[in-house]
Parts: sequence; structure tokens; C-alpha cells
Amino acid sequence: QVQLEESGGGLVQAGGSLRLSCAASGRTSSIHTMGWFRQAPGKEREFVAQINWSSDGSPSYADSVKGRFTLSRDTARTTMYLQMNSLKPEDTAVYYCNLYSWGTGRGYWGQGTQVTVSS
Repeated sequence: QVQLEESGGGLVQAGGSLRLSCAASGRTSSIHTMGWFRQAPGKEREFVAQINWSSDGSPSYADSVKGRFTLSRDTARTTMYLQMNSLKPEDTAVYYCNLYSWGTGRGYWGQGTQVTVSS
């Protein structure tokens, strides 16, 4: 099993910044991908950013966050970060950490962290 613990959400004014963290624990030796998704009230969960954990490739981003959000990782701590700059009210959502494991053949979700951007 894999456990994901998110932190860093909060309330910020438009134009501000927040940094989210997601720490993975448990069976983390076979991580394929880690990423962030978000879900706004009344909307479906959507992709934000993702990285292939076992390669040196660059993260991929949703068009709506390109140039504003940056995904990074600390492989020694099995922790992923999402630096969110130039935040907009439309970025308001619950942000979820996601991990897919080769070892268990399944995906995992964190509990979610609320991000609220006021105009």
C-alpha cells in the first residue's frame, strides 16, 4: 500500500503564490508517475501536472497552468511539490496528489488540500 499526505493549501489573493507538498510513504519503491489533479465545486476532477518518477524527463502540465505552476520533486524524500504562482480565482479547487505504482498496479489519491483564490 501507498499513503499520500498533502499539505500547503490555503487562502490567497489573486496574483499570489502557494506551494503544495505531497509526501509518499509505504510501498514507494516502484513509483511510475506522481501528479496533481484538482476539482472545483460542481466540476469534474481535472489534470494539473504530472511527472514520470523513474525518468529524468520534464513534467507535463495542463494548458491552463503552463507558465504559472511548476512541479518539482525530491526523490530522496519521495516528495512532490507544486509551486503555484500568479494564482487566479479560477484556480480555486481541492487539489489532489496522485501516484501510480508499478509494484501494486494501481493508483492512489491523497485526501486533498483546499486552495482558495480570492479576487
